[in-house]
Amino acid sequence: MVGLKKEIRIGMVGYKFMGKAHSHAYRDAPFFFKLGLNPVRQAICGRNEEGVREAAEQYGWNSYETDWRELIARDDIDLIDIVTPNNNHAEIAIAAAEAGKHVFCEKPLAMTLEESKRMLEAVEKNNVMHMVNYNYRFSPAVQYAKKLIDEGRIGKIFHIRANYLQDWIMNPDFPLVWRLEKSVSGSGSHGDLAAHLIDLARFLVGEFDEVSGILETFIKKRPAVEDSSGLSGVASTTDFKKVEVDDASIFLAKFKNGALGTFEATRFAGGNRNANKFEINGEKGSIKWNAENLNELDVYFASDEEGLQGFRKINCTEEPHPYANAYWPAAHIIGYEHTFINLIVELMKGLEQGESTSPNFVDGYINQAIMEAVEKSSENKTWEKIDKYIE
Repeated sequence: MVGLKKEIRIGMVGYKFMGKAHSHAYRDAPFFFKLGLNPVRQAICGRNEEGVREAAEQYGWNSYETDWRELIARDDIDLIDIVTPNNNHAEIAIAAAEAGKHVFCEKPLAMTLEESKRMLEAVEKNNVMHMVNYNYRFSPAVQYAKKLIDEGRIGKIFHIRANYLQDWIMNPDFPLVWRLEKSVSGSGSHGDLAAHLIDLARFLVGEFDEVSGILETFIKKRPAVEDSSGLSGVASTTDFKKVEVDDASIFLAKFKNGALGTFEATRFAGGNRNANKFEINGEKGSIKWNAENLNELDVYFASDEEGLQGFRKINCTEEPHPYANAYWPAAHIIGYEHTFINLIVELMKGLEQGESTSPNFVDGYINQAIMEAVEKSSENKTWEKIDKYIE
């Protein structure tokens, strides 16, 4: 074959929402980018044989398994990709690392800080590469925001205000799908949505110093779920269960560089389908971004002449914008799925170079520490220092 490349054979555990996104990214990354390593969709794994067989056929996987332990034991697998509910992350990742497999894991990294620490220790002890799927980092607009900040274009940062707003569980009759079940998810909007905000803030602004927050559950009981797919489910008409996760997470933050932050994550913001957004204010300018318009970056520079000052909208689809030149001509926009492609590109580069590309399990562990500090703050009504959670 022309241009034959070394292969990285992927074994993926899980096959629904994120499984579809990851599968697509593995397929398209070598189409758009010149990679030194070729990701091969070797085997996909799920407990429901009919479901995982259909997924293997639709998503282009070479084979399937119904037991993740058998998947890890295979000699033809180099990397384990974990797209399961959160309660499976630690066990699978640790077993994969001990088997000498590289590990790519969905966010949040774990159910608890203790679990995330064991996962980090396992990949480091066994000298395997690792990465966490905080895909929003890899929007060209966010990457360009990072470039502007690193170049000093907005100067010293004073504020970040970040919100992740959804509304898909506002109906009290919506069932208790796994994302609303503490034993499976670990937390509600806090781990599902605020984790993304924390990662973006660390990426763009810097390390957190201390936090003060509040978590709230608005609907205390929900129908049990009889069947689920993606974010939806079929509700029981007779069985109701207590909701033990948060519906909303709001917290304040102080950063080690002196910046201040306000963060809100909720699935009760009517009219907001997936509004993951931030505004960063510095001494020389400001930057705004919203995932619902992920190609666009709003930028303000105080150095503009009077009368022309204000936010300018940049369509981040041109050659100077990170990743953009691999896709289409200017203003031919890309979508949500391309953030995963861009992340897989970096994963492949890291594997080729023998480095764990950020965000990796170190980032996942720190993210977990910040989330846990917010939870303790909500319980104790105190400011919590992040350093005391990180060993």
